[in-house]
Amino acid sequence: MASESRVGAEGPRDIGRTARRSLRQLGWQRLAVAVVLIGLALYIAISSWRLPLLRDAEAALYDLRAANFAPPTDTDKRVTLVVYTADTNRATGQISPVDRTILAKALTQIDQLGAKGVGIDVLFDSPQDDDDLLRASLKGMKTPVFLAYADNRTNPEAITYEQEQDLRGFISSASSQRVKPASILLETDADGVARRWPRQYPGLPPLLSLALTNGSPDADARFASYTGPIRYRVPSASDRPVFDKIPIDLVADPETAPLVADAIKGRYILIGGDFSDFDQFDTPFTRTGNPVTGETRMIGVEVHASMLAQLLDKAWKQKPAGSLKVLAAVLAVALGAATAIAQWRTWLLVLAVLAQFALFLAMPFLVERAGYDTLDLPATGWLIGWLLAYTAISSGLRAINAAQREFAQGALGKYLPRSVASEIMRNPERLSLHGEKREIFCLFSDLEGFTKLTHAVEPEMIARLLNDYLDRLSAVVLQYGGTLDKFVGDAVVAFWGAPIAYPDDGGRAVKAAWAMYLAGEEFRKAVPEGVPKIGRTRVGVHYGEAVVGNFGGEGRIQYTALGDAMNTAARLEGANKPLDTRVLVSREAAERSGLDWFRPMGSVTLRGRKTPVDIFEPVPEMDDVHRRIAVEAVEAHAAGDTDRVKALTDTILESAHDDEAMINLIQRLRQTHKGESYVLG
Repeated sequence: MASESRVGAEGPRDIGRTARRSLRQLGWQRLAVAVVLIGLALYIAISSWRLPLLRDAEAALYDLRAANFAPPTDTDKRVTLVVYTADTNRATGQISPVDRTILAKALTQIDQLGAKGVGIDVLFDSPQDDDDLLRASLKGMKTPVFLAYADNRTNPEAITYEQEQDLRGFISSASSQRVKPASILLETDADGVARRWPRQYPGLPPLLSLALTNGSPDADARFASYTGPIRYRVPSASDRPVFDKIPIDLVADPETAPLVADAIKGRYILIGGDFSDFDQFDTPFTRTGNPVTGETRMIGVEVHASMLAQLLDKAWKQKPAGSLKVLAAVLAVALGAATAIAQWRTWLLVLAVLAQFALFLAMPFLVERAGYDTLDLPATGWLIGWLLAYTAISSGLRAINAAQREFAQGALGKYLPRSVASEIMRNPERLSLHGEKREIFCLFSDLEGFTKLTHAVEPEMIARLLNDYLDRLSAVVLQYGGTLDKFVGDAVVAFWGAPIAYPDDGGRAVKAAWAMYLAGEEFRKAVPEGVPKIGRTRVGVHYGEAVVGNFGGEGRIQYTALGDAMNTAARLEGANKPLDTRVLVSREAAERSGLDWFRPMGSVTLRGRKTPVDIFEPVPEMDDVHRRIAVEAVEAHAAGDTDRVKALTDTILESAHDDEAMINLIQRLRQTHKGESYVLG
């Protein structure tokens, strides 16, 4: 019979020797490859947005996030688009450059209708016969007007050097206190998608949206250097666009201009072209279907309108701290390594991998939903980093395991014929394993809050505390003649009735359970200063049938108990928390204990079980009078005597004071009727 080794039993020297032996078995070449792979995994997990292929995958996931979380809106009453269309070009006979006479007339009408500001997304980069008319109209404007500006240095695809000189000349001749230039630069990512605000380059005037709001209450200084994501919105209804879009012909005509007065007065007016083959941009909606216009692409003036609306809403997105990105990358790589190290069953390993992958994919969506900037936040990078770390560690472990198997086979060969040793290594089930059904008293204990403590205390202190705690509780089990089954972290599993059964097994099991609770309380008092508060020890005891015997696998045999009785004891231990009790004993165990320590705690349906369980709590310090009142209250509840339950529980409340378990019982008795079981989640 062998019991599981206690956590932390190996000393630092033993651990160091084991680590050095494993490294020797791995070999320096495999070690070097593993280190390189881990380093590469970290780099990819941090820098995936800058790497080919991965960058495209990250961008696609970002577009999915941006499209799914795009805020719905009714038509924005602050911004209106006045656009040249194909019909305008046919009517004026000019396509490129667009007709400036109609623009001059439209500006005059916009000024008279009381616009708040005008931004023109049309480059005047070549002289035209009607320039004087346009200049005169601009000179007479009372409304602030911002003329489109671009230079060959920052936007060579849109304007040549010669065109830039012509543009400068026109802007210089038309500028006034009310008329100024503004940059219409829009930058796209490597895949040609306009996702982020352009940089503010030296020598360029302010961006159009910044220029329009400069010096007004609408301004937001944070956007002066902002390069985060453009916030695109979607219409809340199919018949109401995000922005009103009016043909420039309608505005330029004095007879029809009053018809659109409500869409002009007090608004920012952006003037640009709406052509199917010019000044079109891919957006995050391009991959997912554009709910704004129904088209796969968006015109440049509408991108500027989206930026302006974002500024007006002060919808500035904060990037997650760089240290958090590094920490997340380290965590992803560490999880990959830890998963490779974990010795889990295949189904559990598959679930763990799927859960981690789901977390990596979901986390950027959650961060986006929280209102943060997720541009440049990895998702694919974390997955690839995880895979590389998993590959590096699992490959190393396979090499170490192969070396250890070879060593074990050689060691067995010293005591057994090599053919027999080889057979045992190939078929460990050849070792003698057996089991038998026995009626036993099963015990589970757990230390409340110890898992959280592991995140707040140094590993050395955790090992010291855990060793001390398990020493105390295992000594109690052995003192009362129990069989130590296993330690699961801070949990102790034990049973009475096997391998040898005694008549007083039940009494010793319950006494051990109570003594373990008291030992846990003494442990709490002995915790060093500076260690966060530790919770109490909770214990569950049940009597039932289990399969007991030697069970094991490759290289290991353990004497243990399996079955529903063990599971029920574990559920009873877990039930202590919602019931505010310390030790819970099932009726089957209480009736066989020979003790009169118990007070009833009602009937509950444990998680994972359909049959209710009558439960009792040992309270050796409670006097018989109060214990009897609790018994009568539970009996009255079972009989459906509501009035007597009320009277008895009122009596209990008068003396319960700080007895949380009794107050909990009273609440359950009053919430249920006629012996109804209380269902635990």
